[in-house]
Amino acid sequence: MLNAVKNYDDVDSWKTVMFLYNSALKKVGTKLEILNDEFQHVHKYNPIEHIKTRVKTAESIVKKLKRYGYETSIENMVKYVNDIAGVRVICSFTSDIYRLAEMIGNQNDLKVLAIKDYIKNPKESGYKSYHMLASVPIFLSDGVVDTKVEIQIRTIAMDFWASLEHKIYYKFEGNAPDYISRDLRECAEMVSTLDEKMLSLNEAIHACLEKEGL
Repeated sequence: MLNAVKNYDDVDSWKTVMFLYNSALKKVGTKLEILNDEFQHVHKYNPIEHIKTRVKTAESIVKKLKRYGYETSIENMVKYVNDIAGVRVICSFTSDIYRLAEMIGNQNDLKVLAIKDYIKNPKESGYKSYHMLASVPIFLSDGVVDTKVEIQIRTIAMDFWASLEHKIYYKFEGNAPDYISRDLRECAEMVSTLDEKMLSLNEAIHACLEKEGL
């Protein structure tokens, strides 16, 4: 959370911090819905299939701070844990991801702090997604607090794989056998192939319709 008018000393309670993160999620969620509606109005097409939001639990935040080597405090969680407020945007095609990311980046009252493109550079596990760390101003009665939100954009297929991978590794507490990790990577390659074929099919359909003047 980067502070515009108020500072860390003003954000001194857990309830206040959670209020800010929940408010940031509402603001980003509304932005995404408006962008999707505008796209439908102009192009007769919805790039967003659905949107999921969540705020990390206190237990998850504490675990992450300990893993990073920081003491548990409100200031440290605000400063070092970037994904407390998370928005997951599910798109139909890979091309929608980059189109939507550009649209988000063009919002005047949203600042993109960092980008991690795990689609062009997948994780070793096979994980693919496009991550944006952004800050949005939350206007309070006595000031403004810029609040961080992590936005993950992925296709339906990527989300399917990531959800199952998370469940599998959770069961093994992060220490899954090598053969399971190998099979998951193979499944990730299948998902990538599926995304590529579906995108090609969609482009072929549009080309056919344009040729017929529809």
